[in-house]
Amino acid sequence: MSDIEEIEVRGGQGQVLDPETYRDSIGTMDQSGKRKWVYPRKPKGKYTNYRYLVSCILLLIYFSVPFIKINGNPMLLFNVIDREFFIFGQPFYPQDFFILTLGAIASLIFIIVFTIAFGRIFCGWICPQTIFLEMIFRKIEYAIEGDRNRQMKLDRQEWNTEKIWKRGLKWTIYLVISLIITHFMFMYVVGYKEVFRIVSEGPFANPTNFIVMILLTAAFYFVFAWFREQVCTLVCPYGRLQGVLIDKDTVNVFYDFKRGENRAKWRKGEDRKAAGKGDCIDCHQCVVVCPTGIDIRDGQQLECVNCTACIDACDEVMEKVGLPKGLIRYATENEIEKETKFKFTGRMKGFALILVLLTGFLGYLLYNRGEMEAKFIKPAGSTFFVRDGKITNTYNYTFLNKTNDKKIVTIRVIEPKHGEVIYSASSKITVERDKITKGTVNISFPENEMNLSKQNITIGVYDMKGNLVDSYETYFEGPFKLQF
Repeated sequence: MSDIEEIEVRGGQGQVLDPETYRDSIGTMDQSGKRKWVYPRKPKGKYTNYRYLVSCILLLIYFSVPFIKINGNPMLLFNVIDREFFIFGQPFYPQDFFILTLGAIASLIFIIVFTIAFGRIFCGWICPQTIFLEMIFRKIEYAIEGDRNRQMKLDRQEWNTEKIWKRGLKWTIYLVISLIITHFMFMYVVGYKEVFRIVSEGPFANPTNFIVMILLTAAFYFVFAWFREQVCTLVCPYGRLQGVLIDKDTVNVFYDFKRGENRAKWRKGEDRKAAGKGDCIDCHQCVVVCPTGIDIRDGQQLECVNCTACIDACDEVMEKVGLPKGLIRYATENEIEKETKFKFTGRMKGFALILVLLTGFLGYLLYNRGEMEAKFIKPAGSTFFVRDGKITNTYNYTFLNKTNDKKIVTIRVIEPKHGEVIYSASSKITVERDKITKGTVNISFPENEMNLSKQNITIGVYDMKGNLVDSYETYFEGPFKLQF
């Protein structure tokens, strides 16, 4: 007999659902597929306070980062249109795309390792969807419409004056907050100054930007005002991914069925253990506080986002009736079934090793990506010319300064020797920080030094201290020569 089947038998009164059927449907939909609206009771308790603190810190970061600069650069900027990327003030360019790709892969592996070890704790504590919904929009709803029972009553009543002004006020505030979130999201793409400029110039001067803002605002409003927990249960790819990553050694929010079953209502002064009853008094408080509408006592379910609301609700009840806390808690399935402590499994160690190696390689690439990138390209259709016993080729150069400091550089021919660089202006070229500088130079060789009509050369870029900043291999053209 499986553990779940054993729970069902010991439940005595059918409180635990049939393990063959209870996963066949989502808790927020009935058998016909119609949406069942969730009215969670306002949570309170130790974990709720911790989550509130974490959410405040993350919201402060979200709304302040666009205004923070490091060495004059944005702390975070992902301007795909203009191909400008800044991470912690460090500029990245399309030429560094492979580094960003490796960073994305490393992040994905970190998510895998974290999920294998700690399940969906990210969803309940850090996910933007959860933070915005539970810590902003839901709190506004509680403030205007009241707690669970008042919301249910308001939803059932006719559209009278009370319902119209409460819903109207709530939806208006939702719309304003969605608009604010959209503007700050735009700041991560184009920068806060550009957003202020777009807003000040008005929609007619920037119609495309305003259309995108309206669409994103509508999307945020739709998600937080109506779609809500359906994002976690139906849309979120991470929710689907965790189903194949977690196992019996993964930490999740679990109901201790060994303590809790058989369930029975609380009777004062009763010896529950002698009566064959478990610690669960079947008060359903863990159900009414759940923002995704599930009963955690039915086992781990895909709708559970590890928000800890059920833990706080259960601990509060246990404290009132004088029973030990922790009937619902963070634990592994093996910890409850076999009473074994959490440990890092071979699978966790394997993914962690891959993550460490990849992170180390990524750090090496970041350290050695160079201060400047130089290219020397022959203009299309150009050829060589010979004058005073020297063969000369023209090159268009492009210098990309990847540092936060202005660079003054000069150009030299590294290989072969005897190459001379002829500048159109000064030999000292200034490259501003985070900028691309373009220009033209001529490179000449004595005719007697050129043995081939097309010969490979290496051109170097040096700073004023004589240090090689970057080099570039290209070719040098000359007159055709017969080889004997």
